[in-house]
Amino acid sequence: MRQVVLLKAIPDVNEIKIDQRSRKPVTAGVKKKISELDKRALEAAIQTKSAVGGEVVVLSMGDDMTKTALLAALAMGADGAYMVIDPELTGLDTNATSKVLEAAMKEIGEYDLILAGEMTLDSLSSQIGPRLAELLGLPQVTYVKEFSVTDGKVTAVRDLEDADAVVEVALPAVLSVTREINEPRIPNLMNIMKAKRKPQTVWDAAGLGLDAEAVKAMSYVTITDVTAPLVERKQIKIEANTVEEAAVKLAEALAREGVI
Repeated sequence: MRQVVLLKAIPDVNEIKIDQRSRKPVTAGVKKKISELDKRALEAAIQTKSAVGGEVVVLSMGDDMTKTALLAALAMGADGAYMVIDPELTGLDTNATSKVLEAAMKEIGEYDLILAGEMTLDSLSSQIGPRLAELLGLPQVTYVKEFSVTDGKVTAVRDLEDADAVVEVALPAVLSVTREINEPRIPNLMNIMKAKRKPQTVWDAAGLGLDAEAVKAMSYVTITDVTAPLVERKQIKIEANTVEEAAVKLAEALAREGVI
């Protein structure tokens, strides 16, 4: 049983500040960490390994900061890491990214299960898992909140908001998991120290047999600008002699603004 978990290292949203003049996010110096839903996919893979044996490796695409972020995955229990790091492959959309990951999966070789979070918390696109499944010609199950592997098949419970659906597919397959599937473990000091000694493979575009310019031409979505919304306070002041009078005036002001 060999599982491949797709991880994305994203800026820690808790450390991102907004420039008050330009309203643009300031990401310089912000550390990267594994997207929270991807971390849950990794936890699910590690739990599955404990149940049926085998190996868990992770695959990511990013920059040099990705190497540091993936040490957390190795400390959690992944057996090895594969990374695609190439400055020429930055800013790709989900279509082009999935093409790169397809090439990486072919280099990785044999596998039984590919896992990913239902979305990453920077783009919220939910497209990488399904796109990769289509490129590899594999069955896919999305919004998985529980699954088990037996006899070459995976049985998964899909969260459809107002109902659950139980589906069964043959391996190899692709699953994308929801937040409800588990709570990721916190690695202990011993495993953190062991992480750096685990195998890590890094490819650039040429190492995957890809032409960077051709890959970039597969991007159909261009992000032209990212700014925070402009928030202006009306600074309406309620003056009253009693709490009751203040409550009435507040209700009237809210009604005038169309809030109630």
